[in-house]
Amino acid sequence: MIRIENLTKKFGELEVLKGVSLTVNKGEVISIVGPSGAGKTTLLQLIGTLDKPTSGKILFNGEDTGRMSSNKLATFRNRHIGFVFQFHQLLPEFTALENIIIPALIAGRKRKEAEAEAMELLGLMNLTERAGHKPSEMSGGENQRVAVARALINHPDVILADEPSGSLDSHNKEELHRLFFDLRDKLGQTFIIVTHDDRLASYTDRTIRMVDGMIESEDVKIS
Repeated sequence: MIRIENLTKKFGELEVLKGVSLTVNKGEVISIVGPSGAGKTTLLQLIGTLDKPTSGKILFNGEDTGRMSSNKLATFRNRHIGFVFQFHQLLPEFTALENIIIPALIAGRKRKEAEAEAMELLGLMNLTERAGHKPSEMSGGENQRVAVARALINHPDVILADEPSGSLDSHNKEELHRLFFDLRDKLGQTFIIVTHDDRLASYTDRTIRMVDGMIESEDVKIS
C-alpha cells in the first residue's frame, strides 16, 4: 500500500535520513523505534506529506506524493492520512463531537452525515456520553481516544501516530494500545507508530529500528 524508496532528508548540511526504504501493507501495525535523533519523527512527517524529502519517493497505492502540488497534497492528506500526536491537539473551544467532525467538514462532507459517523466512532471508543464535553472536561486518555476518532473520520489509508501514549499513565497507555489493535482487527486499519514504549513495540506486527537516519533492523512478530 505504501512504498518508500531510498528516502533522504537534509536540513542544511545535516542529513537526518540516509536512504530509508520501507514497504507498509494494508492492515499492518508497524512501530518505529530508536534513540532520539535517529530520524523517526522526520520519517513520519515525510510519510504524512507534512514535509518533502530531499530525494527519494513515497508512493501511496502507486501514486507518487512528490509529484503533487501543494493544494493536491492538502486534499490528499485530509482524505488518506490520519494523525495522532503525543498531546491530543484537540481544539479547546469545541466539544468532542465537534473536534471529530472537523476533518470531515474540510473534506466537504455534510454535517449531519459527519455527526452521525462521529457518534458511531465515539461509541467504538466507549465515549458516547462524552460527545458534548470539551477537552478540559475529559481525562487525558479520553482526549487521546477522541483524537483517534478524529483521525478515523475520513477513513484514511493509514494513521500515523507520534508517541501517542507518551503523555498517558500506565492504565490509559494499555487502553490506547489495545484500541489500536481492535481498530486493525475490526476496520482493517493500518498504523505506523513512532514510540519509545518497548511494550507497545513488542505487540506490533513489525518493529523498525532506526539509528543515525537509517533502518538498522526489522523485527517481524511471529503469530
